[in-house]
Amino acid sequence: MGKKYDFLIVGTGLFGAVSAYLLRKKGYSILLIDKRDHIGGNVYTKKVKGINVHQYGAHIFHTSNKKVWDFVNSFVEFNRYTNSPVANYKGKLYNLPFNMNTFYQMWDVKTPEEAKAKIEEQKKEYHIENPQNLEEQAISLIGKDIYEALIKGYTQKQWGRKCTELPAFIIKRLPVRFIFDNNYFNDKYQGIPEGGYMALIEKMLEGCEVRLGIEYFDQKDELDALADRIIYTGEIDRYFNYQYGHLQYRTVSFETELLEGVENYQGNAVVNYTDAETPYTRIIEHKHFEMFGATLAECPDTVISREYSKEWQPGDEPYYPVNDDKNSELYAKYKALADAQTKVIFGGRLAEYKYYDMHKVIEQAMEMVSLMCPKEC
Repeated sequence: MGKKYDFLIVGTGLFGAVSAYLLRKKGYSILLIDKRDHIGGNVYTKKVKGINVHQYGAHIFHTSNKKVWDFVNSFVEFNRYTNSPVANYKGKLYNLPFNMNTFYQMWDVKTPEEAKAKIEEQKKEYHIENPQNLEEQAISLIGKDIYEALIKGYTQKQWGRKCTELPAFIIKRLPVRFIFDNNYFNDKYQGIPEGGYMALIEKMLEGCEVRLGIEYFDQKDELDALADRIIYTGEIDRYFNYQYGHLQYRTVSFETELLEGVENYQGNAVVNYTDAETPYTRIIEHKHFEMFGATLAECPDTVISREYSKEWQPGDEPYYPVNDDKNSELYAKYKALADAQTKVIFGGRLAEYKYYDMHKVIEQAMEMVSLMCPKEC
């Protein structure tokens, strides 16, 4: 394959792209490869009828780290999109995250005091002092009614497990507010890159050599010989040939549909279907990520994606790590192998078996490059 590089980066998702940009700025030569036929990993967006479709699920950028916010905006301007999902429970709509709008819709309460009293009343029925699972944690946070309608069915579809079998910490990600505020995130900054995430990734990879459709493990020795160091962003257990067994994931499949002549299908980018009977977890309407108000009418069509969650099987795309005790112990074994590598650096959600928000992926890549490569141009 000829030329020798300072770094081979396996994967062109956020971790790989940020690493490549920062390393190239320091004067290093980079080769990136990806098994897919496109760059960007799971943040890849494809333009359909003028709409940037999030091919691998909705990606909403949010952070309170100004350094990260300034970094991404140095490539492309981010818009003012605010994530305010809606829950559909058996045809009735509720605002998310849990806030005074939700409590009013559920109980007809109008003040924070009334909402807190209702939650306390329902919590007392269960005598939960130290929540041991997701169900107990949810009830202790927002009471039985909201748990039953907006959490239980959705979560069990998402994870394929009963809420009593899931760890309590999962539900702590969801905000609970006693104000009328539908903004899902608490971060200072949020938005979507104007022109889609490809506008961001393409700018990061300008000047880098990228080879697509390359399966790393089909020619691993040959590829490894091309570079002094390797940054690997794929599944950590696959790198070590599953010698301790497979780590578990949840995966997602998408049923994407172009609706010609439909200007506005559901009135929101994200609608969660929280009952157990609806087979999909949510519907994404992609144009709402970048088109607001009058600009919606400028695009006469729309694209929606129904998302279905299922247990990962070999060959599926891994999405969400199953961070229970069994998998945490298994990951620790693989991490010990990774830490012993001298030529290979493992980074990103798959290589670290961790659910990362996008800004955290960028922070990790920045830190990795800073610690590993103090060399300046």
